[in-house]
Amino acid sequence: MSTKKKETCTIVSQEQIAGGIYSMWLQTQTIAKEAAPGQFLSVYTRDAGKILPRPISICEIDRERGRIRLVYRVTGKNTGTEQFSKLHPGIGLEVLGPLGNGFPLKEAEGKRVFLMGGGIGIPPMLQTAKELKADKKIIVGYRDELFLTEELSENGELFAATEDGSFGTHGNVMDAVRENALEADVIMACGPAPMLRAIKAYALEKQIPCWISMEERMACGIGACLGCVCKSTEIDEHSHVHNKRVCKDGPVFLSTEVEL
Repeated sequence: MSTKKKETCTIVSQEQIAGGIYSMWLQTQTIAKEAAPGQFLSVYTRDAGKILPRPISICEIDRERGRIRLVYRVTGKNTGTEQFSKLHPGIGLEVLGPLGNGFPLKEAEGKRVFLMGGGIGIPPMLQTAKELKADKKIIVGYRDELFLTEELSENGELFAATEDGSFGTHGNVMDAVRENALEADVIMACGPAPMLRAIKAYALEKQIPCWISMEERMACGIGACLGCVCKSTEIDEHSHVHNKRVCKDGPVFLSTEVEL
Protein backbone atom coordinates (compact mmCIF):
# COMPACT_ATOMS: atom_id res chain seq x y z
CA MET A 1 0.00 0.00 0.00
CA SER A 2 1.49 3.33 -1.03
CA THR A 3 1.69 6.28 1.34
CA LYS A 4 0.28 9.57 0.11
CA LYS A 5 2.53 12.61 0.32
CA LYS A 6 2.11 16.30 -0.39
CA GLU A 7 4.92 17.56 -2.53
CA THR A 8 5.82 20.48 -4.78
CA CYS A 9 6.51 18.88 -8.15
CA THR A 10 8.24 20.62 -11.04
CA ILE A 11 6.76 20.57 -14.53
CA VAL A 12 9.26 18.87 -16.85
CA SER A 13 7.24 19.16 -20.07
CA GLN A 14 3.77 20.07 -21.26
CA GLU A 15 2.16 19.64 -24.68
CA GLN A 16 -1.26 19.51 -26.28
CA ILE A 17 -1.79 16.06 -27.81
CA ALA A 18 -5.38 16.46 -29.07
CA GLY A 19 -8.20 18.99 -28.94
CA GLY A 20 -8.44 20.04 -25.29
CA ILE A 21 -6.17 17.15 -24.20
CA TYR A 22 -2.82 17.91 -22.59
CA SER A 23 0.13 15.80 -21.49
CA MET A 24 2.24 16.95 -18.55
CA TRP A 25 5.31 15.27 -17.05
CA LEU A 26 6.06 16.11 -13.41
CA GLN A 27 9.33 15.63 -11.53
CA THR A 28 8.69 14.24 -8.04
CA GLN A 29 10.90 13.36 -5.10
CA THR A 30 8.91 10.43 -3.74
CA ILE A 31 5.49 10.06 -5.41
CA ALA A 32 6.76 8.28 -8.53
CA LYS A 33 8.41 5.57 -6.42
CA GLU A 34 5.16 4.86 -4.58
CA ALA A 35 2.65 5.18 -7.43
CA ALA A 36 0.83 2.25 -9.06
CA PRO A 37 -1.34 1.87 -12.19
CA GLY A 38 -4.89 3.07 -11.64
CA GLN A 39 -4.05 5.56 -8.87
CA PHE A 40 -4.46 9.32 -9.20
CA LEU A 41 -2.97 12.60 -7.98
CA SER A 42 -4.73 15.61 -6.52
CA VAL A 43 -3.16 18.64 -8.17
CA TYR A 44 -3.56 22.10 -6.64
CA THR A 45 -3.94 25.17 -8.83
CA ARG A 46 -1.78 28.26 -8.33
CA ASP A 47 -4.97 30.30 -7.86
CA ALA A 48 -5.69 31.11 -4.21
CA GLY A 49 -9.38 31.41 -5.12
CA LYS A 50 -9.56 27.72 -6.05
CA ILE A 51 -8.98 25.86 -2.79
CA LEU A 52 -9.81 22.31 -3.85
CA PRO A 53 -7.33 20.28 -5.89
CA ARG A 54 -8.14 18.62 -9.24
CA PRO A 55 -7.97 14.81 -9.32
CA ILE A 56 -6.05 13.53 -12.36
CA SER A 57 -5.36 9.87 -13.17
CA ILE A 58 -1.77 8.74 -13.50
CA CYS A 59 -0.98 7.98 -17.13
CA GLU A 60 2.67 6.90 -16.92
CA ILE A 61 5.26 6.37 -14.18
CA ASP A 62 9.01 6.72 -14.73
CA ARG A 63 10.37 5.46 -11.42
CA GLU A 64 14.01 5.60 -12.51
CA ARG A 65 13.89 9.33 -13.22
CA GLY A 66 11.26 10.09 -10.57
CA ARG A 67 8.63 11.35 -13.00
CA ILE A 68 4.87 11.00 -13.45
CA ARG A 69 2.87 11.74 -16.60
CA LEU A 70 -0.61 13.19 -16.37
CA VAL A 71 -2.87 13.36 -19.42
CA TYR A 72 -5.91 15.52 -18.74
CA ARG A 73 -8.77 17.31 -20.47
CA VAL A 74 -9.41 21.04 -20.12
CA THR A 75 -12.97 21.16 -18.82
CA GLY A 76 -13.87 24.78 -19.53
CA LYS A 77 -12.92 28.44 -19.17
CA ASN A 78 -11.40 29.66 -15.89
CA THR A 79 -11.15 26.09 -14.58
CA GLY A 80 -8.24 24.51 -12.77
CA THR A 81 -7.45 22.34 -15.77
CA GLU A 82 -7.35 25.39 -18.06
CA GLN A 83 -4.86 26.97 -15.64
CA PHE A 84 -2.70 23.82 -15.74
CA SER A 85 -2.67 23.90 -19.56
CA LYS A 86 -1.05 27.35 -19.56
CA LEU A 87 1.86 26.38 -17.31
CA HIS A 88 5.34 25.78 -18.70
CA PRO A 89 8.37 23.67 -17.72
CA GLY A 90 10.14 24.78 -14.57
CA ILE A 91 6.98 25.83 -12.72
CA GLY A 92 6.17 24.06 -9.44
CA LEU A 93 2.79 22.51 -8.67
CA GLU A 94 1.61 21.31 -5.29
CA VAL A 95 0.50 17.69 -5.56
CA LEU A 96 -0.97 15.15 -3.12
CA GLY A 97 -0.48 11.48 -3.96
CA PRO A 98 -0.47 8.78 -4.92
CA LEU A 99 -4.14 8.38 -3.99
CA GLY A 100 -6.72 5.60 -4.21
CA ASN A 101 -6.42 1.93 -5.02
CA GLY A 102 -5.06 0.89 -8.39
CA PHE A 103 -5.81 -2.08 -10.62
CA PRO A 104 -5.08 -5.54 -9.10
CA LEU A 105 -2.50 -6.65 -11.65
CA LYS A 106 -1.66 -9.94 -9.90
CA GLU A 107 -5.27 -11.09 -10.34
CA ALA A 108 -4.81 -10.97 -14.11
CA GLU A 109 -1.26 -12.24 -14.60
CA GLY A 110 -0.97 -14.82 -17.35
CA LYS A 111 -4.62 -14.45 -18.40
CA ARG A 112 -6.42 -12.99 -21.41
CA VAL A 113 -7.24 -9.43 -20.39
CA PHE A 114 -9.29 -6.60 -21.85
CA LEU A 115 -7.90 -3.19 -20.90
CA MET A 116 -10.73 -0.84 -21.83
CA GLY A 117 -10.70 2.93 -21.79
CA GLY A 118 -13.05 5.64 -23.00
CA GLY A 119 -12.29 9.34 -23.43
CA ILE A 120 -10.23 10.68 -20.55
CA GLY A 121 -10.47 7.19 -19.01
CA ILE A 122 -7.89 6.07 -21.59
CA PRO A 123 -4.71 7.53 -19.95
CA PRO A 124 -4.65 5.28 -16.85
CA MET A 125 -4.77 2.21 -19.08
CA LEU A 126 -1.28 3.01 -20.46
CA GLN A 127 0.69 2.36 -17.27
CA THR A 128 -1.62 -0.57 -16.52
CA ALA A 129 -0.70 -2.08 -19.90
CA LYS A 130 3.00 -1.42 -19.34
CA GLU A 131 3.07 -3.29 -16.02
CA LEU A 132 0.57 -6.09 -16.60
CA LYS A 133 2.12 -9.42 -17.57
CA ALA A 134 -0.73 -10.96 -19.56
CA ASP A 135 -2.23 -11.44 -23.01
CA LYS A 136 -3.52 -7.88 -23.38
CA LYS A 137 -6.17 -6.59 -25.73
CA ILE A 138 -6.33 -2.81 -25.34
CA ILE A 139 -9.75 -1.53 -26.43
CA VAL A 140 -10.24 2.24 -26.45
CA GLY A 141 -13.10 4.49 -27.47
CA TYR A 142 -12.90 8.06 -28.77
CA ARG A 143 -15.45 10.63 -29.80
CA ASP A 144 -13.33 11.58 -32.81
CA GLU A 145 -9.70 12.71 -32.33
CA LEU A 146 -7.21 10.04 -31.25
CA PHE A 147 -4.49 10.29 -28.60
CA LEU A 148 -2.03 7.87 -26.93
CA THR A 149 -2.63 5.23 -29.62
CA GLU A 150 1.07 4.89 -30.44
CA GLU A 151 2.09 4.33 -26.81
CA LEU A 152 -0.80 1.93 -26.19
CA SER A 153 -0.06 -0.17 -29.28
CA GLU A 154 3.51 -0.67 -28.03
CA ASN A 155 2.14 -2.38 -24.91
CA GLY A 156 -0.58 -4.68 -26.24
CA GLU A 157 -2.82 -5.40 -29.22
CA LEU A 158 -4.81 -2.21 -29.81
CA PHE A 159 -8.43 -1.97 -30.98
CA ALA A 160 -10.05 1.44 -31.30
CA ALA A 161 -13.62 2.63 -31.76
CA THR A 162 -14.73 6.12 -32.75
CA GLU A 163 -18.21 7.58 -32.49
CA ASP A 164 -17.87 9.22 -35.92
CA GLY A 165 -16.37 6.14 -37.58
CA SER A 166 -13.20 7.99 -38.60
CA PHE A 167 -10.93 5.27 -37.22
CA GLY A 168 -11.33 1.63 -36.23
CA THR A 169 -14.80 0.38 -35.34
CA HIS A 170 -17.71 2.77 -35.88
CA GLY A 171 -19.29 2.91 -32.42
CA ASN A 172 -18.08 2.21 -28.91
CA VAL A 173 -15.72 -0.19 -27.13
CA MET A 174 -18.34 -2.93 -26.89
CA ASP A 175 -18.93 -2.64 -30.64
CA ALA A 176 -15.17 -3.17 -31.11
CA VAL A 177 -15.29 -6.31 -28.94
CA ARG A 178 -18.14 -7.74 -31.01
CA GLU A 179 -16.76 -6.72 -34.40
CA ASN A 180 -13.39 -8.33 -33.69
CA ALA A 181 -14.83 -11.40 -31.85
CA LEU A 182 -12.58 -10.71 -28.85
CA GLU A 183 -12.62 -12.84 -25.69
CA ALA A 184 -11.14 -12.35 -22.24
CA ASP A 185 -10.81 -13.93 -18.80
CA VAL A 186 -10.54 -10.60 -16.96
CA ILE A 187 -11.54 -6.99 -17.69
CA MET A 188 -10.05 -3.75 -16.37
CA ALA A 189 -11.77 -0.55 -17.49
CA CYS A 190 -11.94 3.19 -16.98
CA GLY A 191 -14.31 5.66 -18.57
CA PRO A 192 -17.71 7.36 -18.38
CA ALA A 193 -20.59 5.69 -16.55
CA PRO A 194 -22.57 4.53 -19.63
CA MET A 195 -19.48 2.73 -20.94
CA LEU A 196 -18.78 1.11 -17.57
CA ARG A 197 -22.43 0.06 -17.30
CA ALA A 198 -22.23 -1.76 -20.62
CA ILE A 199 -18.92 -3.39 -19.71
CA LYS A 200 -20.29 -4.53 -16.34
CA ALA A 201 -23.32 -6.11 -18.05
CA TYR A 202 -21.04 -7.89 -20.54
CA ALA A 203 -18.79 -9.20 -17.72
CA LEU A 204 -21.81 -10.51 -15.80
CA GLU A 205 -23.15 -12.21 -18.92
CA LYS A 206 -19.76 -13.85 -19.58
CA GLN A 207 -19.19 -14.53 -15.86
CA ILE A 208 -15.74 -12.99 -15.81
CA PRO A 209 -14.25 -10.70 -13.13
CA CYS A 210 -14.26 -7.04 -14.06
CA TRP A 211 -12.54 -4.15 -12.31
CA ILE A 212 -13.70 -0.64 -13.13
CA SER A 213 -12.16 2.73 -12.31
CA MET A 214 -14.90 5.25 -11.67
CA GLU A 215 -14.67 8.82 -12.94
CA GLU A 216 -16.33 10.79 -10.16
CA ARG A 217 -15.88 14.46 -9.33
CA MET A 218 -13.72 14.43 -6.19
CA ALA A 219 -12.97 17.16 -3.69
CA CYS A 220 -10.65 16.24 -0.80
CA GLY A 221 -9.22 13.11 -2.44
CA ILE A 222 -8.69 11.34 0.90
CA GLY A 223 -12.20 10.15 1.84
CA ALA A 224 -13.08 12.79 4.43
CA CYS A 225 -15.67 14.96 2.67
CA LEU A 226 -17.94 12.26 1.13
CA GLY A 227 -18.22 14.40 -2.01
CA CYS A 228 -17.58 11.48 -4.37
CA VAL A 229 -19.70 8.65 -2.99
CA CYS A 230 -21.20 6.01 -5.25
CA LYS A 231 -23.85 3.42 -4.45
CA SER A 232 -22.50 0.08 -3.31
CA THR A 233 -23.91 -3.36 -2.65
CA GLU A 234 -22.31 -3.39 0.82
CA ILE A 235 -22.73 -1.05 3.78
CA ASP A 236 -19.80 1.38 4.14
CA GLU A 237 -18.14 1.25 7.57
CA HIS A 238 -17.49 5.01 7.44
CA SER A 239 -20.95 6.32 6.53
CA HIS A 240 -22.99 3.20 7.53
CA VAL A 241 -25.04 3.36 4.33
CA HIS A 242 -24.81 1.71 0.91
CA ASN A 243 -22.06 4.04 -0.23
CA LYS A 244 -18.42 3.83 -1.12
CA ARG A 245 -16.02 6.74 -1.40
CA VAL A 246 -14.53 6.69 -4.89
CA CYS A 247 -11.33 8.48 -3.85
CA LYS A 248 -10.63 6.35 -0.77
CA ASP A 249 -12.28 2.95 -1.43
CA GLY A 250 -11.58 3.21 -5.17
CA PRO A 251 -11.28 4.57 -7.71
CA VAL A 252 -10.93 0.92 -8.81
CA PHE A 253 -13.74 -1.42 -7.74
CA LEU A 254 -14.82 -4.92 -8.61
CA SER A 255 -17.82 -4.13 -10.83
CA THR A 256 -20.18 -6.23 -8.71
CA GLU A 257 -19.38 -4.07 -5.64
CA VAL A 258 -20.90 -0.89 -7.02
CA GLU A 259 -24.05 0.28 -8.75
CA LEU A 260 -23.73 2.30 -11.95
